[in-house]
Amino acid sequence: MSKFVIECPNCGKYAEARTGFFARKKLDCSCGYTINVRTDKLTGRECPHCGNMVVFDQSEGERAKCPVCGEPINTMTEQDKMAEFSCAQCGVRLRTNKSAEKYVCPVCDFENFIPERLMSEQIKKDGLASIIKYEGDNDTLVWKHPIEDFNYGSQLIVHESQEAIFFRDGQALDLFGPGRYTLETQQLPLLEKVYKLPTDTEGTFHSEVYFINKAVQMAIKWGTPEKVRFIDPLTGVPLELGASGELNLMVSDSRRLLLKLVGTMKGIAWGDSEGFTKSVQASFRPLITTAVKANLSSVIKDNAIDLLEVDEKLEMISEHLREKLLPGFEEYGLTIPQFYVTSIVLPENDPNFKRIRELHTITLQARAYQAEATVLTAKAQSEAQYRTAQEQSKAAIEAARRGAVLEQQTTETEIARREAERRVIAAQADAQAQRMAGLTEAEIMAAKGYSQKDVLQAEVQKAYAEGIGNMGPAISGGGGSGILGDMLGLGVGMAAASTVAPQIGEMMQGFRAPGAAAPVAASGGWDCPGCGTRNIQSRFCPECGAKKPSPAAAPATDFWDCPSCGTKGITSKFCPECGARRPSLTWTCPDCGTADIRSKFCPNCGRKKDE
Repeated sequence: MSKFVIECPNCGKYAEARTGFFARKKLDCSCGYTINVRTDKLTGRECPHCGNMVVFDQSEGERAKCPVCGEPINTMTEQDKMAEFSCAQCGVRLRTNKSAEKYVCPVCDFENFIPERLMSEQIKKDGLASIIKYEGDNDTLVWKHPIEDFNYGSQLIVHESQEAIFFRDGQALDLFGPGRYTLETQQLPLLEKVYKLPTDTEGTFHSEVYFINKAVQMAIKWGTPEKVRFIDPLTGVPLELGASGELNLMVSDSRRLLLKLVGTMKGIAWGDSEGFTKSVQASFRPLITTAVKANLSSVIKDNAIDLLEVDEKLEMISEHLREKLLPGFEEYGLTIPQFYVTSIVLPENDPNFKRIRELHTITLQARAYQAEATVLTAKAQSEAQYRTAQEQSKAAIEAARRGAVLEQQTTETEIARREAERRVIAAQADAQAQRMAGLTEAEIMAAKGYSQKDVLQAEVQKAYAEGIGNMGPAISGGGGSGILGDMLGLGVGMAAASTVAPQIGEMMQGFRAPGAAAPVAASGGWDCPGCGTRNIQSRFCPECGAKKPSPAAAPATDFWDCPSCGTKGITSKFCPECGARRPSLTWTCPDCGTADIRSKFCPNCGRKKDE
């Protein structure tokens, strides 16, 4: 008989068996399984050379070969590849190939991760301090470190976006924030009160560490699995709606989340990830669905939202639903920074909804017609205002033009008035000059000892002498014809009398007999402006010699222009050129009512006189 090693098909442990007629046919494994040597000696194993699963007879020992590649499959080298470890859940010792990735415990049916369990076994064997940290992806919410038995002095590293909770014998002791920690008495105050850690470097203590991801998880999708029934608030028609969107989640209370949601699981992910038995989406899907179905209809009714305009109100609906969902998440240590309703599915094929759409179309058309009417009304009002402004502008321009004409006429009148004043001033200056000249001459005569009367008498005598000298000798001697002599004497006498009559009259004024009447002044005399002598009949003043002033022409104020032929400055009743009758002298303005106007333009408003 020869010996060979047979693998227990239940636990994977190896037992010693024999070949031969008298060999035992059944063996008891430590796991309680009875190995039937005849049947269980045939086993399946993955070939380490080609990777195929092959069935071989374990009694052949090292002679067993893979039927696919022909290489040995049951040598001692292959046996050295076997490893022993403890189940992560129940603690039973298991044995499997080192190259295996997973192994299901036959006692508790827990799926063990082989590299993780082998690493834990190696740490225990070497007695080295462990480095406890998590550098996984952002999809994980809570992750339990696979190593549970830590050495005294192990290093715990917590990143900025993480928190770590330390467990000992199922009790959550400490919460660690970002940083590096040494698991010893000084840094574990709760442990110091409850447990006394070993002081030797080889001592280990059973513990667990959970890492909690504090980063905000973006864009977690949600949706209602079935339609939401409600009554349209505007039309009273029953409809069914669907809603979906996304939300952002983050951890607000790590201890509460771990105790109420994770429990003893190895962790939890945001979504459905491999290696996690539960996800946040699966855990909170009923809560989200119930809250959305219960509150979506109410927010639409309370705010009287038109379903065809519901996209405009998504932000308000999202905020309302977030307020309703927040208490349910906070109960498990989570918070919702943002909640978005990205889509509301309308029942496009529902006849009631089609009717609502038609009514909405009619309402929109009515609004469009009303808006068009409003635009036309505004346009008409604008045109009327434009025309009014245009007429007002024309009136203002005409008033300005009339004002300019009136101002021009006023200016011309002022110029004419000032010209007349200048002529009057010039005449007064001339008269004053003549008067001063006369006064000067009289003062000179007075200084020389004679007056104007002496001059006149001298002139009379001179004229008389000249007249006598011009008479013939016969006449002067009294000879000749008597008639001729009388006539000549009469002519000389008349000439002399006409020359000196005024002066003689003045001279004789002082020789009037008492009681005699004063001679009557001849009509047409003038008063001297220089010396004040009145009723002068001669061209010069007999007292001061001032010249008689020329009579000033009266200003022709009563003149008119002929409207037919254009003759100007007419003072008669009829035009001397065409015989047209003079129009009315005054007129009344028909605009402002000003009466008794003599000019061509109204002095108040500037309107021109109608011809």
